[in-house]
Amino acid sequence: MTALIFSALGAIWAFLGGLVALRRARQMQFFRLRRREIRRGWTSLLIALGLSGLAIFLWRAAEPLAYRFYPPTGTPSRTPTITRTPTITLTPTITLSPTITDTPSVTDTPTLTPTPSIPMAVEMLFASNVTPNPDAVFSPLQFARKISQGQAVEPSQVFDNPVGHLYAVFSYDNMTPGVQWTALWYYGDTLVHFETKPWDGEVGGWGYTDWEPEPARWLPGTYTVILFVGLDWKVSGQFEVRGEPLRATYTPTVTPTPTRTPRPTDTRWPSPTPSHTSTPLPTRTPSPTPTR
Repeated sequence: MTALIFSALGAIWAFLGGLVALRRARQMQFFRLRRREIRRGWTSLLIALGLSGLAIFLWRAAEPLAYRFYPPTGTPSRTPTITRTPTITLTPTITLSPTITDTPSVTDTPTLTPTPSIPMAVEMLFASNVTPNPDAVFSPLQFARKISQGQAVEPSQVFDNPVGHLYAVFSYDNMTPGVQWTALWYYGDTLVHFETKPWDGEVGGWGYTDWEPEPARWLPGTYTVILFVGLDWKVSGQFEVRGEPLRATYTPTVTPTPTRTPRPTDTRWPSPTPSHTSTPLPTRTPSPTPTR
């Protein structure tokens, strides 16, 4: 009887655990986690089925089989004495007075969030006519500067300049090969980057969209990445860039101007120098005249 009770309790516990695991798997977005949870749920259901069979065997055949090896012996039973049954005394209950419920004076009206749509200029670039699968699902976006084996390395929601090359990584399932898919990158309300093309991946797995602009285009503020399959919006994600972007500095190069070389000045011929000056001949001195 003890083995029968434990087998029945184990079957009930395994059955409930399997149902909970299968229900949890339906709510998961990641393909591998959902498949592992489904496997766990079916394993629990198989264990519950085995324990149920064991309980039925113990209930039907275990007791007669045990009596073949351990025959029961009769034991005298005592005659029960008659005992009086006590009467139930009613206990008065306390009646609670109603409390006053505060009525709010102002009721907030929720604002409607518009569904993202693809700009007409991007929609005109569609090249695929494959009908999208409405059951296609995407996981929340993870932003990182590097990826490894399709997954984000050190994902974050805030990046400091210089940002460089940025990836938006996601997992997906139930995708149709050849269907048109689009990724839009917004800075505030301004479309700064997009990519749209037919889907060339698998039905399920990991994917990404990336952007590597010039360093000066990473302006500080909030960026939004939106993914579409066909015209159906699937998932959105935001990240923030802090710090001023790197701007290229222009250093003008000075080209030296050629300097003129002065022409040599004309050297005049030297003026002729007189060879000698003529010396005048000596004058004669008159001799005294004779007097008588």
